Amino acid sequence: MATFGQLGRNPDEILADLAAKRDGDIRWEDGRAFGAVYDGGPGVKEVAERAATLYLHENALNTRAFPSLAEIQRETVGWTADLLHGPETTAGFLTSGGTESILCAVKAARERAKAERGITTPEIVLAESAHAAFHKAGHLFGLTVRKAPVLDDWTADVDAMAELVGDNTALVVGSAPQYPQGVIDDIPAIAALASSVGASCHVDACMGGFVLPFAEMLGRDVQPWDFRVEGVTTISADIHKLGYAPKGVSVILHRTKELRRYQTFVFDGWLGGLYASPNLQGTRSGLPMAAAWAVMQYLGIDGYADLVRETLDNADAVRAGINAIDGIRVLGDPGYHLLALASDPKADNPVDVFALADALTERGWMMDRQGPPDSLHATVSNSNSGIVNEFLADLAAAVAEVGETTTDDRSTNYATLE
Repeated sequence: MATFGQLGRNPDEILADLAAKRDGDIRWEDGRAFGAVYDGGPGVKEVAERAATLYLHENALNTRAFPSLAEIQRETVGWTADLLHGPETTAGFLTSGGTESILCAVKAARERAKAERGITTPEIVLAESAHAAFHKAGHLFGLTVRKAPVLDDWTADVDAMAELVGDNTALVVGSAPQYPQGVIDDIPAIAALASSVGASCHVDACMGGFVLPFAEMLGRDVQPWDFRVEGVTTISADIHKLGYAPKGVSVILHRTKELRRYQTFVFDGWLGGLYASPNLQGTRSGLPMAAAWAVMQYLGIDGYADLVRETLDNADAVRAGINAIDGIRVLGDPGYHLLALASDPKADNPVDVFALADALTERGWMMDRQGPPDSLHATVSNSNSGIVNEFLADLAAAVAEVGETTTDDRSTNYATLE
């Protein structure tokens, strides 16, 4: 156990120690991480850091004290709602990340189901590809999770979901795209399922909210998924992912302010006075809110479109390169920025992808292990520009090196505990 020092230290020494601690971290600045951190370039980084410094100490717990943060939140939410074709009634809040946005959507669905339909044993219906945060929300908020399989193309099996929807369904979930294989669920069909029983429908666009709108603008074929789909009641979109803002800031949007009220918590039975919170946090740092606002202002529609064009070009090259290497393949047909690399059972020499992950790590690349099935996940972004050919060369070399070697370590590592 570390011992807390009695005396303070010199700031230069402290910062030198912190810099040294980073020596073992993945070099995301060099584009060698397919996930975790997304780098929009020097200009984005500069404006984010300058905004962060301005709001390093501000607290959105009470926006009467910091009305600028209320304005920042209102504008950032409004820009996102506009991007996702929300009607004039759309309302929302900023959260600390995708998990909190999902938790808020589940909590709101539970409260709505109780208030409007008298449901006391609420359920969530989702596909096995839906983010684990929905299971966390069910555990925390007392909803039973009903899980359906996916189809051969890795999208949600809507017919199987229909068998699970019933009188106690509070929420039906779709993903745009889902994280493991990067494909978009049939959102219109999922929203119709929710509407058939009066339930809420959440679209998890934490990974796609700041990619799909611009992909559509660039002429890519994007199936319906946002507020243009009737029956969608909430959408989550992470600005700190492909919105290129620093961690951690996400947006949770509700189709109307009336639906948004089911998310909030208000309590006036405390000696400290009225307590009201829009999401799960009490104190909320102004830093990520201001940085997200600044990044969105800096990039604008055209800036994001340029980043998405580059991201999609990178992803196209990565998918083609993987499929050209004997022994591995891309699962399904993801058309955007997420993909899963797996062993190719039809190859002459199928590769153990977890052994491959170890070989890539030795070469300085980070790809998360996931499964079932055993696969390596990549979220491709602008961060990977300029190094895709180097990655594919190292990947081919690693495949050749691994050969028929296997590893006993079958662990996966989307997130870890320390």
